[in-house]
Amino acid sequence: MTLEEGDTVLCTVDRIEGTTVFVHIESNGEKSKEGSIVVSEISPGRIRNLRDYVVPKKKIVCKILRISRGNVELSLRRVTNKEKKEVMNMYKQEKRYESILKTILKDKTDSTIKKIKETSSVYDFIKSIKDGVSPPKKLENIVGKNESEKILEIISKEKQKKSVVKKEISLKTTKSNGLSLIKESLSGASKKADIIYIAAGKYSLKVESSDLKKADHELQELIKDIEKKAKKLGIEFNEKWKR
Repeated sequence: MTLEEGDTVLCTVDRIEGTTVFVHIESNGEKSKEGSIVVSEISPGRIRNLRDYVVPKKKIVCKILRISRGNVELSLRRVTNKEKKEVMNMYKQEKRYESILKTILKDKTDSTIKKIKETSSVYDFIKSIKDGVSPPKKLENIVGKNESEKILEIISKEKQKKSVVKKEISLKTTKSNGLSLIKESLSGASKKADIIYIAAGKYSLKVESSDLKKADHELQELIKDIEKKAKKLGIEFNEKWKR
């Protein structure tokens, strides 16, 4: 696994030494890399007790700040709720996929997972096949035809959990036909998102998808379209993310 500055990674807390937290960064089949978090990057404001935030063996999601001479400097406080949710959901789903493999492969599970992790995570490997991005033959080549069919049958029946992304916007105008103009600004987005009027020109937009990144991208595109239409019609536009 190649680590880069700005990446969001899953870590396991190893130990606390003074005001520094040392963690193991999750990796695909490789020896886990160590990273460190200074106290100022744990949480904003004054911290009275580090153990209120981190304890050994706890899983946490961090952002890579710097990589220098093999030392990986991390931040816990700079991770958004959305980023944390996305990484943890991927981790839980990966464990679910590993459990399915174990059900079918029994004592061959560990060697199969090791083989998969030579090129990707179990999550990415299985999901790419499930979504039709990669051919089922990739799994068949590793576990055999019969086992591959059983695994894919179980995965195909899994009910996908919907990811929801919300955003608040405000549209204001003093024009006499303001309501009609606002409706015109929202007309395109209303076909792809749930739009709810809150109060005083404020609206909530919601997009659902089985893929969090896809839902996030779709909503961002809708917001850009609304903003473009609003400015063209002389309507004041503002936005605010809901996490």
